Amino acid sequence: MMRIAVARAAAQAGASLGGRCCSTAMSTIATAAGAVMARRLYSSSASAATPSSTTTNTVPPVISTVPLVYDLHSPEKPTVPNKETQPIIFIHGLFGSKRNNRSISKQLARDLGRHIFAIDLRNHGESPHSPRHDYTAMSEDVAAFIRSHGLKDSTLIGHSMGAKAAMTVALTHPDLVQNIISVDNAPVDARLESSFARYIQGLKKIEEAKVSSLSAADKILEPYEKDLVIRQFLLGNLHRPRVDPGGKPSPTLQFRNPLGIIGKSLDHMGDFPFKDPHRVRFSKPALFVRGTKSRYVPDEVVPLIGQFFPLFELVDVESGHWVISENPEAFRQAVLRFLEPKEQSI
Repeated sequence: MMRIAVARAAAQAGASLGGRCCSTAMSTIATAAGAVMARRLYSSSASAATPSSTTTNTVPPVISTVPLVYDLHSPEKPTVPNKETQPIIFIHGLFGSKRNNRSISKQLARDLGRHIFAIDLRNHGESPHSPRHDYTAMSEDVAAFIRSHGLKDSTLIGHSMGAKAAMTVALTHPDLVQNIISVDNAPVDARLESSFARYIQGLKKIEEAKVSSLSAADKILEPYEKDLVIRQFLLGNLHRPRVDPGGKPSPTLQFRNPLGIIGKSLDHMGDFPFKDPHRVRFSKPALFVRGTKSRYVPDEVVPLIGQFFPLFELVDVESGHWVISENPEAFRQAVLRFLEPKEQSI
């Protein structure tokens, strides 16, 4: 395949990024939705001169991990012997949960014949709360999840916050990961959009009002976010906790997310834990999917992606930041092209 051939040729030639990105292949794919997806391949042999994290794990700080709750999506006709072999771990973004990726997980499990673990990160969904909420902590949770379930050769798919968590796992624990798919995020420090702080304000107003219906919650949130789809996404975190085990649900809706902890973490959610690609690098395949209408992965950061992930491909999908929900078919096709078995000959 082209990806393997180009990577080998670059390594043999001793090419390096040198602050520039080199496009070696581009094709356009017409999806069922009629969208256009541009596929570009970047490659660098810089890893030949720099120690790679593929064989040497980065020593992480000691962190108290939390057990992650998950949904398992199994294929009707598996192509692997069991769920522990070559699983896919799907990681949601900020304010998301494992439920957001239910539909696409079922489709990919069917298409690829692989088992998919859709997880809830700490402070999200049904997973436990923790006062620490950063990418290092989240990545250690995922690494602990992989080990505790005995998973081998895992593929990590992460969107937004989940993408940076997946990248951090790959760079810190490369022995646990076969490849990664980063959806609309990059290994760079970037200012988080101000809308997230605004969302926190609105969600706190809902909790203070002690609402008992989604319509009442939506009315409070509307001044903070005009887009109904985004409001519905945020309000999907509301639930009615039981007053006591086995008791009746509370009449008051509450958020599953600890809003105080999430709010305090926002200043760091745009950061990336690694700053120097000469010290750590993931020299296994990586796919970066970005929305053409999103500003999260601008062209100027592409060379840095190649320094941290020298065997990466970049796919543009016609969408905004919410790539998977806005253009699920284009995203699905990008994943299939990346993960389906490829010819190993040049």
